[in-house]
Amino acid sequence: MPRRTAKRLRILITAGPTREYLDSVRFISNPSSGKMGYALATAARAAGHEVTLVSGPVAIAAPAGIRTVHVETTGEMAAAAKKAFAKSDVAVFTAAVCDYRPQKRSRLKMPKRQVGMSLTLVPTIDIAATLGRRKGRRITVAFALEDHAARRHAEEKLRRKACDAIVLNRPSSIGADHARMEFLVRGEKWQAWPVADKRVIARRLIQEVEKMAGER
Repeated sequence: MPRRTAKRLRILITAGPTREYLDSVRFISNPSSGKMGYALATAARAAGHEVTLVSGPVAIAAPAGIRTVHVETTGEMAAAAKKAFAKSDVAVFTAAVCDYRPQKRSRLKMPKRQVGMSLTLVPTIDIAATLGRRKGRRITVAFALEDHAARRHAEEKLRRKACDAIVLNRPSSIGADHARMEFLVRGEKWQAWPVADKRVIARRLIQEVEKMAGER
């Protein structure tokens, strides 16, 4: 049975990668497995919260009892997240969204040629930043995957995305069952969390979200 908390929250979670298509079959993406986002959705549900999971393409079954919206592109994820965000108290953005998409997409598969090909990329929408600017009293938490100047870059993202907190992880966590995370609430000091199973990290993060919600 789900454990009961003082306040039942409506939580939006984004998870997994997005895909940006070059033509009818080829796309740009990344190796995100969605494990962290799915673990968070499961932990939030177990804590008695109402969860909407907006997921890119992953090889994980949708968690039982959780409303799951499947998407592929960043634009699709942005639209689904915006819709769910309107009725949410909290949003946790774990998805590894593609930062760029091809400027032009071919309707048909492009044939291979024995010459090089130039590809013009344009930025995709920043979902966390876009929703963060209109959040009102909602709580938003973003993830930052960094491989250098990690805390500085994460702090920049915290400000730019107008988040209440940010979770810092490293490339070694991609696809892994365990990870080492660092956590920062706006205006507070960094917390360095030990290496742990992502399910354990998910439960801890949900507890942090509950704490922030309780202080509102």
